[in-house]
Amino acid sequence: MTDMGMKVEQVLHMVGGAGETSYATNSRLQEKTMYRTKPILDNAIEEMYRTLLPERLVVADLGCSSGPNTFLVVSEVLGVVGELRRRLEQKPPEIQFFLNDLPGNDFNNVFRSLERYGKKIEEEKGELLVPYYVVGVPGSFYGRLFPCRSVHFFHSSYCLMWLSQVPQGLESDRGVPLNKGNIYITETSPPQVVEAYQEQHRRDFSSFLKSRYAELSVGGGMVLTFLGRKKQHPALGDLSLLWGLLAEALNSMASEGVIAEVKVDGFNLPFYGPSMQEVKSVIHDEGLFDLDQAQTLEANWDPFDDSEDDLAFDNVANGKNVARYIRAVIEPLIAHQFGDAMLDELFLRYADNRRWRINMLGSSKDRKVKEREHHTLVVFMKEEKLVTFDLPFYSPSMEEEVKAVIHKKRSL
Repeated sequence: MTDMGMKVEQVLHMVGGAGETSYATNSRLQEKTMYRTKPILDNAIEEMYRTLLPERLVVADLGCSSGPNTFLVVSEVLGVVGELRRRLEQKPPEIQFFLNDLPGNDFNNVFRSLERYGKKIEEEKGELLVPYYVVGVPGSFYGRLFPCRSVHFFHSSYCLMWLSQVPQGLESDRGVPLNKGNIYITETSPPQVVEAYQEQHRRDFSSFLKSRYAELSVGGGMVLTFLGRKKQHPALGDLSLLWGLLAEALNSMASEGVIAEVKVDGFNLPFYGPSMQEVKSVIHDEGLFDLDQAQTLEANWDPFDDSEDDLAFDNVANGKNVARYIRAVIEPLIAHQFGDAMLDELFLRYADNRRWRINMLGSSKDRKVKEREHHTLVVFMKEEKLVTFDLPFYSPSMEEEVKAVIHKKRSL
């Protein structure tokens, strides 16, 4: 059986470097999502800056990974704050950026890119560029990362669907896998498997919110973007299909003796794509943040398909593109469980499964239908508003004391 539940923090990371299978080369899907969520992000940054007008601003990007997308949030903050500062005739603030990810992230690639990025941003922003500093912070965002009330703005994109561990309770009392033949929730998964995943997500997201609440400065906020689903039951559509095709490839290799069947049966992903209802439920139950905006974005999984219609004109290319994206994300977990000798063959089979899936959706050989099964949840949250009284002796320091008491009571 796998011991993945004990090692997720050490094993989970995107493929490093800048090679053909790297995340840096295969992260266009995430890039497209970040540009689609740009209006929400820009509005959140502007609202935070107008409210605080800080001389020093601290921004943390949680799950920064490495590659061309790493500095997109840095650029957005510098752009919005630089322009606002000019219009409001404010002194340029100093901005501290913290780039966070798990210890296995390719931080070396991030730091090597800093000088090149610095020159590029200076050319783009010119006199609007405010002083900024970038620091890496390795560690899990499911616990505390920063001192109390020290961060003004949090951002996280495509990270919170990853769990802190593989859920417990996926084996019987005798150690028999309950999710045999699957690596995620499917229609054949028993109810206790579904419940185990849902409970792990609830615990993790709750821990995340509590940690960020302690670290967020008064007047701050955060924008979170992560994969989720539209359908109510976790086994229907969306991510079950995405990971189901990978499970099919693994099972076919096990049936041929390429990999051990027992390793497939013991492999479950530390991943959960929640519905918006589940996300809102945890936010409401914790009572720490006001949910300012919540949106669900819909797209298809092919990073290079920018068309708005429902036809996939090249199903072979579609299969290969999605397989490269999945590999850049999941390869380290697969290699940890099965070794790296089978990786090329696995993702060839995955691409073929994807191509076959598109063929099955088409009404004829000349008409390949793509699914809008890629759903992204976007939420913008701020600290829960306190009901205050218009009293002559009420002060910001008193508000801090009130918040501390409320936070202590909620922790009990």
